[in-house]
Amino acid sequence: MADNPHHEHLVKELTDQLEPVFSRSPQAVYLYLDDEHKICNKKFADLLGYLSPQEWVDNPNPVSDVIAKDRDKVIDAYVKASDQLKASTLVVSMTTKKGQKIAVKVIMTPVTYRGEVFVLHFITKGGDA
Repeated sequence: MADNPHHEHLVKELTDQLEPVFSRSPQAVYLYLDDEHKICNKKFADLLGYLSPQEWVDNPNPVSDVIAKDRDKVIDAYVKASDQLKASTLVVSMTTKKGQKIAVKVIMTPVTYRGEVFVLHFITKGGDA
């Protein structure tokens, strides 16, 4: 996918507006438009063992953080959020940067901003994944 400066600007604007959510939520949080246009809070980066949110943002294939057997479930929930504007809650297993498997509860909710649909993810460690 070609880099889109407009999308980068939208991610920055929306991140600024959602700053209280990113900084004060007790949950790990990330905002996703596509593989290149995403942002997370420090809690999410820490949960997966990244040194910083930027290190996670630089990952070109973030779905690789989800174990293979759960990827279709995550992608399906993302499509429902982005195409049907439907929120979902699911339990999946993710892999930390060092390869440790962790169960997480994911709440995905659509957020529209300037004609684009982003998906806001709230992540809580635990669950029966």
